[in-house]
Amino acid sequence: MQSRMTLMNARGAVYWMATTLTALCILSGGAANLSHAEVPLRGLAELGYPAYFATILGAWKVLGGLVLLAPRLPRLKEWAYAGIAFALSGAAFSHAAVGDPAVKVIVPLVILGLAVTSWALRPASRVLGAVTGEPAAARIGAYALAKAGT
Repeated sequence: MQSRMTLMNARGAVYWMATTLTALCILSGGAANLSHAEVPLRGLAELGYPAYFATILGAWKVLGGLVLLAPRLPRLKEWAYAGIAFALSGAAFSHAAVGDPAVKVIVPLVILGLAVTSWALRPASRVLGAVTGEPAAARIGAYALAKAGT
């Protein structure tokens, strides 16, 4: 019983560490974009994106980072995780497409790994359907349903 509690505590600690680091990265990047700081504007220009893209990207990043840290809101969290995945994979691809050094491709992928870890370890209160009363069949996926039926 105690080993199960230790495992649950470790899972919670890793979840909060991954979530906090992800949120800090996303929030700080979003704030830099919204403030039109020189570094993110220059980076966007080097990738071929217009300067106004910083405002759009910054607003969504700040909102996504805040949602990850907020209690409950499971549907918004799913959207935030998806948006973060799109933004970070898009950043990695954009850097690779223009021939940037490997570190500029790897960093967004590492942050994406943190976001995936956060998503995978989130507690039930932050899982879509666990709080909203959505039927379990809608949450467990087609593979699990097919396996359960055999």
